[in-house]
Amino acid sequence: MPEKLSDKTVFSLVEVARSIKRTIAERYKSVYWIKAEMNKLNHYSHSGHCYPELVEKRGGQVIAEMRAVLWKGDYERVNQQFIGITKEPLKNGITILFQAAISYDPVYGLTLRILDIDPVHALGELQREKLASIDRLKKEGVFAANKRLAFPVLPKRLAVISVETSKGYADFLKILRHNPWGYHFEQTLFPALLQGDKSVKAIVNQLEHIAQMRHAYDVVAIIRGGGGDVGLSSYNHYMLAATIARFPIPVLTGIGHSTNETVSEMVAYQNSITPSELADFLIQRFHRFAEPVDQAKETIMRKVQQQLAQERSILNDQIRYFRLNSLHLLNRQQKALEHGVINLRMASAARVQHGQQHIKHAIQTLKAATATLVKDRRSDLLTSEKSVHLLHPQHVLQRGYSITRLNGKALKSTESVHESDVVETVLAQGSMTSKIDRLKPLDNG
Repeated sequence: MPEKLSDKTVFSLVEVARSIKRTIAERYKSVYWIKAEMNKLNHYSHSGHCYPELVEKRGGQVIAEMRAVLWKGDYERVNQQFIGITKEPLKNGITILFQAAISYDPVYGLTLRILDIDPVHALGELQREKLASIDRLKKEGVFAANKRLAFPVLPKRLAVISVETSKGYADFLKILRHNPWGYHFEQTLFPALLQGDKSVKAIVNQLEHIAQMRHAYDVVAIIRGGGGDVGLSSYNHYMLAATIARFPIPVLTGIGHSTNETVSEMVAYQNSITPSELADFLIQRFHRFAEPVDQAKETIMRKVQQQLAQERSILNDQIRYFRLNSLHLLNRQQKALEHGVINLRMASAARVQHGQQHIKHAIQTLKAATATLVKDRRSDLLTSEKSVHLLHPQHVLQRGYSITRLNGKALKSTESVHESDVVETVLAQGSMTSKIDRLKPLDNG
């Protein structure tokens, strides 16, 4: 009961809460189908219960938010239905159409108890998002921008956005590395979440990172294993699709599914259903380059062989012609040589006879000149002998001259001796020893 204070009627908090509870129970007796975005599922594995956070957004702003509860039994039933149709479990970030009872508890407040979820509606929401993204990209004129880029002749340097432990990524690498033609690829992994509410931002961040070093890569490959349509919802997101469409180098996708294409796959340069198919696509690009090269190689080899055969034929003809001409020329030269030998022999005989006569005359002349020269040289020699004999020291001493020596050396001036030196004087008949008492130098004045 309310309390009276002066002129005021005062209700306790529990009375207000109970009044709200009665009002809501009377007003919302039925169950209702409600559409909202499940921001977080909040599944607790120890109890099996879920406490979803439900929101509604408009223009990117949250305009309504409410708590919900999904008890263990209801969750298991609904989740199995969801997996059966969407091939994915209930998860964060999807729009759901759910059946709920509205209740109010004085302690826990207003709560929506989820009884059922329509998985078909979730697929419909994905389709609406997909169409909205396509329409916006086309209006902006970028829907086919990435497809218009020039594709590299040899897509060798790959920037790969994937998860290192992904089976699809492992299959992709296995096919590239073990291709039977030995084509070599260089790949750099840029790890990112590939599904869920955080995948859009993760992939976009890695694309922006690659764009900063785009000259180091030929193409970008986004690779993911298999999954259902709900798990692919992020690939219909406008921001991710727009980033791919505007990317400065070709973007290739292999996100592992066989259902309808996502917007990101539509705007990518090349979309392959699986990572393995994407690897085959890259190998085929190498084939496109290799096949014309191989054909050109075969053509060159064939042309070279034809040219060699033609040149060999010409060479053989020239060899035969050279042989015939050589034999003919040799015969002519041999005849000319034989004729020349005969003439040379005749000329040589004449020259020999003339030379013999000339030699005889030269010998006679040489003998006469030699005899005269010897006679003249003998007379000159006798005259020289007489002069040399007269200049012999003994003859000079006979004429009254003498030789003075100091220490065995002949003296020519007084400059070589000093007073008190002992000198030897050689005469024509004998010698004598003297001691220098006084020196008288030659007076040149």
